[in-house]
Amino acid sequence: MTHTHTSGDPIAEREETAPAEPGGGARAWTVWGVAVGGYFLAMLHRNGLGVAALAAQERFDVGPALLSLLPMLQLLVYVLLQVPSGLLADRLGPRYTLVTGMGAMAAGACLFALAPGVEAAVAGRLLIGLGDALVFLNVIRLAALWFPRARYALVSGLTGVVGGTGQVASAAPLAWALEGVGWAPAFLTTAALTALMASLVLLVVRDRPAGAAGRSTSAEPIPAWEALREALRARGPRIGMVHHAAVMAPFTMMMVLWGYPFLVGGLGLTEGTAALTLTALAAGTLWTAPFAGAVIGRRPGARAWLGLTMATSASAGLVLLVAWPGGAPTPVGVTVLAVLALGQVLAPTVSFDFARDGVPASRTGVASGLVNMAGFSTAVLCTVLAGSVLQLLPEATTAFQWAFAPLCATTLAATLALWAMVLRGARGV
Repeated sequence: MTHTHTSGDPIAEREETAPAEPGGGARAWTVWGVAVGGYFLAMLHRNGLGVAALAAQERFDVGPALLSLLPMLQLLVYVLLQVPSGLLADRLGPRYTLVTGMGAMAAGACLFALAPGVEAAVAGRLLIGLGDALVFLNVIRLAALWFPRARYALVSGLTGVVGGTGQVASAAPLAWALEGVGWAPAFLTTAALTALMASLVLLVVRDRPAGAAGRSTSAEPIPAWEALREALRARGPRIGMVHHAAVMAPFTMMMVLWGYPFLVGGLGLTEGTAALTLTALAAGTLWTAPFAGAVIGRRPGARAWLGLTMATSASAGLVLLVAWPGGAPTPVGVTVLAVLALGQVLAPTVSFDFARDGVPASRTGVASGLVNMAGFSTAVLCTVLAGSVLQLLPEATTAFQWAFAPLCATTLAATLALWAMVLRGARGV
């Protein structure tokens, strides 16, 4: 047993590992680089519907309410499959799970491209959501199996950067393709790229370095319920869950649906300025993730306090948005969104590093799935609640204050839980 990645961190727990950690190196970066290419495409699939919304409305002859179900159902499938995906990743291994996920996304994109009606389009987006659910967890699981523990936060941060780049890049290229070659060729091209990437994963990616299999008896497969109990008993995954709910969910909700309407209807920006602002916030903060990962790798004690600072800042910002008399001024509103965007970018670096504590490296799939599910389920719940509130209230700048109240409440609750866990860990309870 070794005590790794805990220096100065009151929360980190002992992790059962083999005496020799993976060394990283060029082969590890190659494996991760190919796998993270699949995550780039997954983010492109996940967010690409935004620029295709008007074309989809015309193609399938549906109204905005029914059309809005396409991304929400896709995201819901993604959330519900996080823990099953983690279990599958732990049993089947990252390589074949990634290939399965990318195959599902390619099939879903084909179906969506050729769908004769909205029913087939929904089925295609559900397949894309299923495949999407299998990708991210396996990319960071490969990081756990191929890189030393001290480098895991850095690789997680870089994974988030690649995913964020895919999110930003999903808009312009797909919009150009839809305008230039049309609906079916545009989406069939994304399907072909995904199938090609799946083949590359099959050729290049291996589950672990040569000779690493069976190095640790603590990594033997265990039943599904025992794997869940193991993850939930460990303090690290529990902290990762509440941190992800507090820090990742707010800006995810803004990017999925309500950020643009808030900037236009709540803060009074023009449509073009609002779109540019959201893109700038999402892209401009990406560089911070690898920097934070490098700091955590060298100074593990910084992890807890960085997580607390991010969660507390997000809570304070949302309280300002909700409680400001007459609605927050534009500079305040944009500043709060910038804080939330920074939190979303840094969340994987911190949350998934916590998820490693107390769980063997080869069984991190379930723990990572729980962390991801906590963040995305909070985002989905608050997105739906915000829409319900806005539908009940008359149009006004203050309507968004009430609409964001559920998000403010969940963020405050998760932040308080995070503080309690950190302080309890500091006291050694």
